[in-house]
Amino acid sequence: MRFPFLLPATGFFAAYLLFDWITYVEPLLGLNITPWNPDTALGLVFWLVYGRRAALPWYAALVAGDVLVRGLPGGLAGTLLTAAWLTCGYGLLGECLRRALGGGTIFSSRTSFYRWLMIVAAGTMLNAVGHISLLAWLGLVPWADWLRAVWRFGFGDMVGVVVSMPLLWKLVNPQDRARLREAAWKPETVGYLALAIFVLWAVFGYIMTAEFKHFYFLFLPLIWAASRQGVHGAALVVFVLQLAIVALVRANHADNITVSELQMLDAVLALVGFFIGIVVDERRQVAEELKQTLRLAAAGEMAAALAHELNQPMTALAVYGKACEHLLARGEAGDLLKNAIGQMINESARAAEVVRRLRDFFRTGAMQLESVGAATLQAGIVQQFRPQFAEHGVQVSVAEAPALAVQVDRLQVELVLRNLLANALDAVRMRPAGQRSISLMAENIGGKLRFTVEDSGDGLTQQAAGRLFEPFVSTKASGMGLGLVLSRSIVEAHGGTLWAEVADHGIFRFILPALDSGE
Repeated sequence: MRFPFLLPATGFFAAYLLFDWITYVEPLLGLNITPWNPDTALGLVFWLVYGRRAALPWYAALVAGDVLVRGLPGGLAGTLLTAAWLTCGYGLLGECLRRALGGGTIFSSRTSFYRWLMIVAAGTMLNAVGHISLLAWLGLVPWADWLRAVWRFGFGDMVGVVVSMPLLWKLVNPQDRARLREAAWKPETVGYLALAIFVLWAVFGYIMTAEFKHFYFLFLPLIWAASRQGVHGAALVVFVLQLAIVALVRANHADNITVSELQMLDAVLALVGFFIGIVVDERRQVAEELKQTLRLAAAGEMAAALAHELNQPMTALAVYGKACEHLLARGEAGDLLKNAIGQMINESARAAEVVRRLRDFFRTGAMQLESVGAATLQAGIVQQFRPQFAEHGVQVSVAEAPALAVQVDRLQVELVLRNLLANALDAVRMRPAGQRSISLMAENIGGKLRFTVEDSGDGLTQQAAGRLFEPFVSTKASGMGLGLVLSRSIVEAHGGTLWAEVADHGIFRFILPALDSGE
């Protein structure tokens, strides 16, 4: 395209005039001084996207609005002069927003939201002071009405931006637009929008006789939308309510009612809804980050289990490789060589399967269930810790495991046992030599498999036990506080429970559902 900016500029020009015409309600002195100006929000979004190139289309739209919507109340010269002033004022406001808030971070946190709100409030009111002063100097606004006109114009711009800009800003962002499109097709979206319209009709009835004492009912659909869909839901409800208010005013020809009061109430709704929506979005973001952190921690914890799992196939591959070398040196090309090569292929496939399981767990948290006997789980994990137990002089007792099997992801359950034994080892290392002991016991408790890890270290107090499974709470100087959180998540994902007991020594237990038959 030779003129890539022409299409968005034309679209902006048409949308700006449409907004200007729809919201030309209760004008003061026949000028563009109205209680709600969403066209200002559209202009600011256009400026944030295209920068200073937005100045000329915005100036043209301001002039066209005075010509087509209001019939040039200030004459051609006055219209050209005031449009130039407004373009400069809005442009400065747009530049302030660009520099202070950057790209798509305006409604991503409470801090950026408050900053946006303060800039909009200050910018619209300062712009109103200059614009109304210019109109008064031109003789279009009596100086006696200067303060009322400043308040009406500034408040109209501020309400228009606060109510409309969040939705418009999200519509120009591809990711947010996709989320809005997805949300629009959900039944609950239709539900809370329909509820908003119904409540508006029920509260105000016929707009000519509107009373605002039951306005608080409008918080019902707003809170529903914000709590379920965050800022996206709040933006939809607030914008729809604003359009419905203007439609009611126009349909009933209620130009004599105090529309500014309605707009003030809607602005309060908007602020409450956006605040709730941002808090909901922030909490979801934190939850996603915590989930990812736990998954990364799980990947790190599983590395030790993988080292053990990969050790056997790697060792076997080396043995079979040596065997192939000897067979080739002897000139053997028969069944013995084919068998050795086949075993190498099997062991390499086994190693690849272990790596694939880690990759799947890292990406999606997926489990690969298999039937594993209690004795196998117990013996395998203790064997991995025996060198460390011997190094620190820890006495280890392992009770005989019952003939029970569990349907679990063996790597993940071994990770839980590894965490508990590692914590027990850290606890007993603080004890004098000869007083370091750890016991591991597997029991059949009502058809369920219960593992117990006890150590001779200091036990847990009631206060410490209460915070033990909170993320990022650790008694170790180098600990992240995620091991027990991850372990409990794994056990619960397998349908079991994990807990610690308050005692004078360490006691941790977890239960897993068992299969009917043993190994």
